[in-house]
Amino acid sequence: QVQLVESGGGLVQPGGSLRLSCAASGSIFRFNVMGWYRQAPGKQRELVASITSGGSTNYADSLKGRFTISRDNAKNTVYLQMNSLKPEDTAVYYCNAVRWYPGADYWGQGTQVTVSS
Repeated sequence: QVQLVESGGGLVQPGGSLRLSCAASGSIFRFNVMGWYRQAPGKQRELVASITSGGSTNYADSLKGRFTISRDNAKNTVYLQMNSLKPEDTAVYYCNAVRWYPGADYWGQGTQVTVSS
């Protein structure tokens, strides 16, 4: 069974920073792509950033320059560094892991990020 456990969410003031962590049960080399998604109240879940097993990254256009995704293979953990946070970044952030063959798609339980003064 694959488990993805997010941590690091919380309440932060506008302009502040947070680092989210996604710890996987077992090696993250099993996954072709790992990523972070977010879902704000009343909105659809959207991609924030993703990183391949080879280290290639992809970001939502609106977040480039503020968010950085990274991975620590030794710790089986993927991170999302979020800087210059804005109230519109408030959402539940989910970790995702995808394996292309055989196909599988895993989600964490989510961590709440609230940006407010």
